Amino acid sequence: MLERLAGQFEAASAAYAETHGIARDPDWFLLKLQEEMGELTQAWNRKTGRGRKKGRSEEELARDLADETADLLGHILLFARNNGIDLAAAIERKWLFRPFGDST
Repeated sequence: MLERLAGQFEAASAAYAETHGIARDPDWFLLKLQEEMGELTQAWNRKTGRGRKKGRSEEELARDLADETADLLGHILLFARNNGIDLAAAIERKWLFRPFGDST
């Protein structure tokens, strides 16, 4: 399941990079992960009153938080895929449970 989801993010990311002339070298995957964490933090700060809301409604702030969380998840999966990391195995080893039962 994680592999399939990572493949979907990969297809979308590769198409975006091609359209915009972005070179996705190994550093890019980590740098994008860091960038997206910053954007999630910014969305959180706005939603919790620690940053300027820039005229955004509560619904827009909640949507921004969800969107940035989705971006971070996507870039975590892209980073893992690019580095040959088996996330399901790492979750089982680190968190002591099997995500998705016996299948990934």
